[in-house]
Amino acid sequence: MRAISSSKTAPAFSAAGVLACGAILAVWSAAAVYLCYLRGWLLYYGDAECHLDIARRIVDSRTPGYAQVGTVWLPLPHWAMLPLVGRDNLWHSGLAGAIPFAFCFVLGGSFLFAAVRRIFRSTPAAITATALCALNPNLLYIQATPMTEAMFFGALAALLYFTVRFRETQAWWAVIGAGVALLAGTLTRYDGWFLIPFVGAYFLWTARRRRFAVAFVFCLLASLGPLFWLGHNWILSGDPLAFYRGPYSALAIQGKAPYPGKGDWARAARFFGWAAYYCAGPGLAIMAALGLIPALVRRAFWPLGLLLLPGVFYLFSMHSGGTPIFVPNLYSGAYYNVRYGLSVLPLLALASAAIVAVVPARSRTILMVLAILAGSVPWLVRPKPESWVVWQEGNKNYAGHRALEREVEDYLRPRYVRGSGIVASFGATTAIYRELGIPLRETLTGDNGPVWDAAFPHQQWAVVLAGDWAEGKVKACGCYTLEQSFKVNDAPEIHIYRRTGGGLAVLGISWPKPLPHGLGSETGELIAQGLPSRVQPTRGALIPVSQGGVNGSA
Repeated sequence: MRAISSSKTAPAFSAAGVLACGAILAVWSAAAVYLCYLRGWLLYYGDAECHLDIARRIVDSRTPGYAQVGTVWLPLPHWAMLPLVGRDNLWHSGLAGAIPFAFCFVLGGSFLFAAVRRIFRSTPAAITATALCALNPNLLYIQATPMTEAMFFGALAALLYFTVRFRETQAWWAVIGAGVALLAGTLTRYDGWFLIPFVGAYFLWTARRRRFAVAFVFCLLASLGPLFWLGHNWILSGDPLAFYRGPYSALAIQGKAPYPGKGDWARAARFFGWAAYYCAGPGLAIMAALGLIPALVRRAFWPLGLLLLPGVFYLFSMHSGGTPIFVPNLYSGAYYNVRYGLSVLPLLALASAAIVAVVPARSRTILMVLAILAGSVPWLVRPKPESWVVWQEGNKNYAGHRALEREVEDYLRPRYVRGSGIVASFGATTAIYRELGIPLRETLTGDNGPVWDAAFPHQQWAVVLAGDWAEGKVKACGCYTLEQSFKVNDAPEIHIYRRTGGGLAVLGISWPKPLPHGLGSETGELIAQGLPSRVQPTRGALIPVSQGGVNGSA
């Protein structure tokens, strides 16, 4: 029996099941977001804080506007937050970042359900695949944060659905749907760029009429994302490949450090395999291995191949040295980019669902329940968040930064008067102002361009990283006095200065080249935990848990 049928034999499925699935996922996702909000986990990742603050700077900055997107991180995640991030309460709480990505999780789960139901012609198999993803605490946690994995999960699941539907219907709407889905993926993560030629080849192969026209339309739509980003980089920096080779790219930050897997396929596969295992859990990993043969028997070749591609992308990236991944059992207990193992979670869920699909119809419901329980066993046995590797990665890597930020907040809270102005290190201290309720337009950073020279000597405060570019300018000005230094564990040291001099402009010192807001991106951020690196972090994940107002605030 073929897994993907022609339009003549494809069964009809009611949309009610998909809507019910979406409603259940929405409630489940909202509960996870609420739990993370109550526990203060929404912005545990430094990248999560940065994504949120980039979106905020588009609407709240000394120089607000389009250019605040930067040139390294792709723009769709930041654009998705714009309807919410302008509201102070949603920005301060982090919910402005959580809500759009939770929506993408719900969308992705619904598309996955609809796709698997058609691939295997089985609703129990579809429920199995969807539940194995939705009940995974690693995916459930990351979808409650402003991290890009949940958004790409939604785009990938939609792409799977529309490609499967094209095989059945040969309809143009399926081609356009697939193109739009991958367009969203290419504007979310660079993984999406890697998929374009493979999906284009799929359309070329499966189209029964006008093959080249179908493949061309899909590739044109999907390629709009990369083409836009090349043009965006060229306009902002003069180099269309600034995101890849610019001074703030992952390549420039990581240098030639010997990360695990660089130039070694076997080691890259070993590290990525363990990352996937930690993210999926042993139950799902074992079921997926057992379900591979049934999936092949049901001829689910394209779904398996498509969902495998993100993992292949990471293997190539690790081999080239572009993406370091550290897993605790292989690298001195370090956690770094382990969450990339989530990229193959839909693949493992699909293969596991095949087990349910091959048994007789009368046994599928029982096997569905057993499969879901088997995949959830590790999380039921150890329900604490310390067993969730994605949560643990954010928790361990930024604990020192959160403690440091609390100290800086406690110092500024009784002293800062709204409107005084703060010279700030780019990115590294933004979470402090978010927690204190200080609008970003009251901060001045090097990427504010010409405004820097005019406004710099008139700021009452300077909160800068020790030894960075901003501190050099503060010292050169001669009108600031060091008030306090803060250092906690492995977090960068922060110096607080207060203006005591006459406030004359610093002649002969120009503002720096505009800094892309993707500095310290997901593939290039370096953490100071003894990991091999060429440079130390230039920004921290300063994520406090304290709340409070600021003198002079409303």
